[in-house]
Amino acid sequence: MGRRSEMCAGLAALVMAAFAVPAGAQLGLPGGIDPLAAIDRTRGAVSGAAEDVVDRSLSGVSSIVGDARQLAQDRLGRLRDFVSARRGSVDWDDRHEPARAGELLLLDPDTESLARAADTGFALIERGEVEGLGIAYARLATPQGEPLARAIARLRRALPGREITADQLHFPSGGTTTRTGASPSAMGLPTGGTVGVIDGGIAGSDRLAGQGAFATGAPKANDHASAIASLLKGAGTARIYGADVYGTDPAGGNALAIARALGWMAAQRVPVVSISLVGPANPLLARAVGAARARGIVVVAAVGNDGAAAPPAFPASYPGVVAVTGVDGRGRVLIEGGKASHLDYAAPGADMTALVPGKGRIGLRGTSFAAPLAAARIAARMGQGKDAGAALQAANGEALAPSRRTGRGVLCMICRTGG
Repeated sequence: MGRRSEMCAGLAALVMAAFAVPAGAQLGLPGGIDPLAAIDRTRGAVSGAAEDVVDRSLSGVSSIVGDARQLAQDRLGRLRDFVSARRGSVDWDDRHEPARAGELLLLDPDTESLARAADTGFALIERGEVEGLGIAYARLATPQGEPLARAIARLRRALPGREITADQLHFPSGGTTTRTGASPSAMGLPTGGTVGVIDGGIAGSDRLAGQGAFATGAPKANDHASAIASLLKGAGTARIYGADVYGTDPAGGNALAIARALGWMAAQRVPVVSISLVGPANPLLARAVGAARARGIVVVAAVGNDGAAAPPAFPASYPGVVAVTGVDGRGRVLIEGGKASHLDYAAPGADMTALVPGKGRIGLRGTSFAAPLAAARIAARMGQGKDAGAALQAANGEALAPSRRTGRGVLCMICRTGG
């Protein structure tokens, strides 16, 4: 029996064995962190404690999804609640996206632009460079009491032609479910390699080779990141590097933190980085992703859980990022799966479990959990000495059932279930 035939037979066996979630039952937290959604919408419990915002993204919730439009409306409601509960730490930017309050980012600052910004009322907080990627930036404090959106417009008028942005926030794109299922492992497929995880803090993983802190109070373990590390171990990844961009910061998951984390991954020579976070486009983060790719790093990102009517998810939508959606145990694309400007692969994102310290084995659902499994397959090939291009070509050869909804196909779908 040929290799492709064996893979298809394995897929058929998995489909026969898997338990499926009914098409109308959507579990997890579409769009990520949702500690503030109303209980009557079964979206989780209210929590104002910044230190457990990310943990609350795995609070074990479910809802009935009517259509893609409802998912998009739910996203807007969650964001409103999130910003309202964190006034003083989070504000709306000029595109009505959540961002760090009271701060703007100026790219490629020079002495003249900083002096003009100061004359306009914007004080310098920090002038620095994203280490490992060579991207210069300045953090500027907005005038006290001025809304962020108005401050952005005023600074852009003062500095025409300069790249100015808010520091937008990104949210995890997965949750837990009481439904259990497979525990992925690489059945007869190449294993090994190294994957970096930009998320919260990771706990309880014997594959953790290093962990960086890019937020106040980091590293602080959370269930979302720890579940991702568990999936990577099951998929055969030899070494994991974690970068905590949340810590205890109520404005954690911001673009600058993720950019710094990418720079740290580059300095550690991590070949594949998995990001299961979603947010709006940000010019600093776009540059960081491009610089990381120029150094040979494969960046893999989830497309989010806000449905097809939601705006394109970033970083999945940046050029060259490997964008991944999720499928359930029967190979059906998750109907809450978001979208990116392009789609590369699908991977299991439901009907599976992960081991989380203090909670044991928990059920998972969301594109958050598909991205690391795709990253594991690419990293395994790079661990064999292949460069990024050759590793992606090898992943294409493993992918099953390519389509408009799965990109070049489903990776890791034949992974053995069990333990």
